[in-house]
Amino acid sequence: MSLEEFANSAAQLGILTPQETIDIFLHFTAANKPQLSYPVKQRAGLKAQICHRFQSCAYRSNQWRYRGRCDSIQFCVDKRIFVVGFGLYGSSNGAADYNVKIELKRLGRVLAENNTKFFSDGSSNTFHVYFENPIQIEPECFYTASAILDGSELSYFGQEGLSEVYMGTVTFQFHCSSESTNGTGVQGGQIPELIYYGPTVNTSLPNPNASDD
Repeated sequence: MSLEEFANSAAQLGILTPQETIDIFLHFTAANKPQLSYPVKQRAGLKAQICHRFQSCAYRSNQWRYRGRCDSIQFCVDKRIFVVGFGLYGSSNGAADYNVKIELKRLGRVLAENNTKFFSDGSSNTFHVYFENPIQIEPECFYTASAILDGSELSYFGQEGLSEVYMGTVTFQFHCSSESTNGTGVQGGQIPELIYYGPTVNTSLPNPNASDD
């Protein structure tokens, strides 16, 4: 909370004593800050997690092209999550800008969409695009993630797709979508990542797609 937000809200609601209000104003503005009787460390908030559904990526001279066609994949989860965006592949032909329309549907009904842009640096990295607000995803229901890109003719694409990805506390299942007209499916294509908020575990998760040597 900023000083302005505090002054226009909590300071005027009568929930603090006059001395508490003065102490908080001094905490924001004074060089010698008074000791406050409650935590002042900023909350970290939820950390976004990323489900990656491909084990590798590649590029070829005749694909992946974008001519207004839709790349789409269906997915479901076994626990409630909130999808906030997708990871997408970018140009395999050097740096390039992309316009993209992303969409999330359930049973043909659009739950969220966003027209946005991203800059691809020519690497095989994924590039993240986001919806304006998180979308609640209910367990054991199929949803359709879609992207229509406009930009460089050729891009990287995913290979060795997984039909099931275990993320420590949430399991994702992927199925082909009838709305995909640009070749994306379970085994390969675009939309390599779903970005979401969901249940977490206390320890760092290993890469669920990595094989043990």
